[in-house]
Amino acid sequence: MSVTVRTLFEQNREQLQLVWLTGEAGGDRDAAPGSTEPADLVGYLNLIHPNRIHVYGHAELAYTTRIGPLRCDALNADLVACHPPAIMVADGLSPPANLLERATADDLPILASPLPAARVIESLRWYLMKAVAPTCSMHGVMMDVLGMGVLISGESGMGKSELALELISRGHGLVADDVVEFARIAPHTIEGRCPPLLRDLLEVRGLGLLDIRTIFGETSVRRKMTLKLIVHLIRRTASDDGYQRLPLEALTEDVLGLAIPKVVIPVEAGRNLAVLTEAAVRSTVLQLRGFDTTGDFLARQRQLIDSQA
Repeated sequence: MSVTVRTLFEQNREQLQLVWLTGEAGGDRDAAPGSTEPADLVGYLNLIHPNRIHVYGHAELAYTTRIGPLRCDALNADLVACHPPAIMVADGLSPPANLLERATADDLPILASPLPAARVIESLRWYLMKAVAPTCSMHGVMMDVLGMGVLISGESGMGKSELALELISRGHGLVADDVVEFARIAPHTIEGRCPPLLRDLLEVRGLGLLDIRTIFGETSVRRKMTLKLIVHLIRRTASDDGYQRLPLEALTEDVLGLAIPKVVIPVEAGRNLAVLTEAAVRSTVLQLRGFDTTGDFLARQRQLIDSQA
């Protein structure tokens, strides 16, 4: 996703109390050029990183005052010549007149904020991290089950929406139905959201579209959840030899470069999929806490075999 300086200004104006000082003609500059790492996109004044948004605070003002006007002018010339996306003047400071002149001539945006430089950097890094995060869309139903983000996947007609409706009636929450938008917002975090068009809606065969918020109340829906588990539904037939009753290795599925734990649940008449899904979530919670039930069972089995040998 491309983020311009103008977009960054508009979406952070209120939070950071931003004021545009000069260079509005350069508002279409890319605020995230060629990088997806927030630490490379915004930081304190440093010419080693020419493509970042440079933040100018008390330390930078003290440094430029100390080096004298000639060296300060050369520093400003190098800074503008690198064509950064923008310069952010924090701490309620006024930028040097020479920097303003050079920025105006180059259409380099200079924005000002009364907030501390560290807070400005933290806020902008968080904003840019979300703005340029890798994204994808997946078919399925995203649920909050016992506080864990769960994606229910499977072929069309497997009963994903009916399972979601059963889970909602048991007190769990709906995030998204049919299409789930995922974004990797941190190195080990994938966030799932619902497209605005489908928000609060669940399609159930025979019933059509259900407004879950209206039917079940505010606590039945969630705006977003972190993806922690994928529950994949498959058809179970008598001739299905690919079904593994006792999987000895944990299954995972790659989502945006992260391995997400996955369980496969065969769909058969008489099986309570809601109870099985809750059990899968509880088992995953135990695994995250370091419990390995299958591993413990295999260890017991080996110990018994060794004792009888």
